[in-house]
Amino acid sequence: MDKALSELIRISNTVGKDSSLVQGGGGNTSVKTADGKYMYIKASGTALKDMNGRKGWRRVRLDSVLSIIEDKSIVKLGTHAREIEVVNRLLLACDDQVTAVARPSVEAHLHGYLDKCVIHLHPSSVGAYANAKNGKAELERLFKTETLPPLWVPYTDPGFMLARRIARLVNHYQKQHGKKPPIMVLDRHGLFVSAEGADAALRLVRKVINRCNSKLKRLKTQACPRAKRRDTRLKTKPPLARDIAAAKSTIRKAFFEATGERATISYFCDDELAAFWRQKDAQKMLAAGVLTPDELVYANGPAMWVGTQNIAKRLTQQIKKGEKHSVAFLVKNVGLFVAGERKIAKTVRDIVAYSIFIRTNAKRMGGIRSLNKRQRDFINKWEAEAFRKKLATGQT
Repeated sequence: MDKALSELIRISNTVGKDSSLVQGGGGNTSVKTADGKYMYIKASGTALKDMNGRKGWRRVRLDSVLSIIEDKSIVKLGTHAREIEVVNRLLLACDDQVTAVARPSVEAHLHGYLDKCVIHLHPSSVGAYANAKNGKAELERLFKTETLPPLWVPYTDPGFMLARRIARLVNHYQKQHGKKPPIMVLDRHGLFVSAEGADAALRLVRKVINRCNSKLKRLKTQACPRAKRRDTRLKTKPPLARDIAAAKSTIRKAFFEATGERATISYFCDDELAAFWRQKDAQKMLAAGVLTPDELVYANGPAMWVGTQNIAKRLTQQIKKGEKHSVAFLVKNVGLFVAGERKIAKTVRDIVAYSIFIRTNAKRMGGIRSLNKRQRDFINKWEAEAFRKKLATGQT
C-alpha cells in the first residue's frame, strides 16, 4: 500500500470515530504522495471511520485537480452546470483501480491548494465559534500567541466558489506569513487543518479542539439515566414509559398526516439532551434557524420543539413554504424522537447533539448566526449534497 494511502486511512479512522468532530458522511481528508503528482482523498459520502484499504477513497492527479480552480470558463457557467462540471472534472482526474461508485470529495480542488496532509472536520467545539456573532473575535483572542494564526474564511457556498475564495485567501496569507495557513475556520461550516505529516495534522486537530473547548460550556446533567435503579440525587425524574409511548404515537400520526409517509420513530434520551431542554430559552435557540450544511442535509434542519402546537400543522406549513420538513422532535422531559429509517436515526441524533451544543455556546458569544434563505436554498439544490445523503441512507 502506498504510504500516502496508509496515512490517509489512519488519520480518517482516528478522527472519524469521534462524533463530536464529524457526523454522518461529513468531513473529509487527503494526503499527497511524496512525488507531488497524486493526492489520495476521501470519497464523497463515505464516513471517515469506515475508510479502509479497499474502499472510501480515490487517487487523483494533482495537476488536473488544481487546474479546475484556475479555469475561468467554469466561473461563467450557471450554478447547477458549474457544479456538475466540477464533479465530472474531478472524476476525470481520478487515476486508480477503484471500480465502485465512488466520487472524490467535491472539495478535492480545495485540498489540492493546501499542505501535504489535510483534515477537514465539523467539530462542535469549533462550530460554537463559527456560528456565533462574536466568534471570530473570540477565536482571535484564543490563538493570539500563534506565529501562524488561524485563517477565518467568510461564509461562501461550498464547492467551486469556496475553493476559489480559499485559493485567494491562502495566497494572501502566504505572502503575509511566508507559509500556508495550518488552521482555517470556515464561517458556519467547519475546520481545516493541514500539515506536512499525518502525526502533525492529528496533533494540530487536538490542539485546536482543546483550545476551543477551554472556553466553552459543557452540557451535563443526569436526567435520563441508563441505570435500572433510581438515583435519589437526580434533579429530574426519568421519563415514564407511557409518556415515551404517547409522544412516539403522536409524532408518528402527525408525520403521516402531513407527509403521507409511514415513518419509523426512533427514541433517544441522554444527558446532553436533558441539559438542553432544562434551559429556559431552549425553544428560542432551536428556532434560530439552520446552523450548517450538515444540519440541513442529514437532519432537515434543527429539531422541532414539541409543545402545545399542532405538529402536523407545523410540518405542513414547512412543506408549503418549500422548506425541508422536520424529522427530529424534542419533547421536554421526555426525549428526542427521529422519524425515518433507523440507519440514519443515529446520525440525526448526533447532528442534534452537535447543534444544541453549538447553540448554547454561540448564544453566550453574542448570539447565534444561522444560514439565510439563499444559502439554505443553495444547499438544498446542490447535487453533491443530495448525492452524499443518498449514500448515507443506502439509496445508491
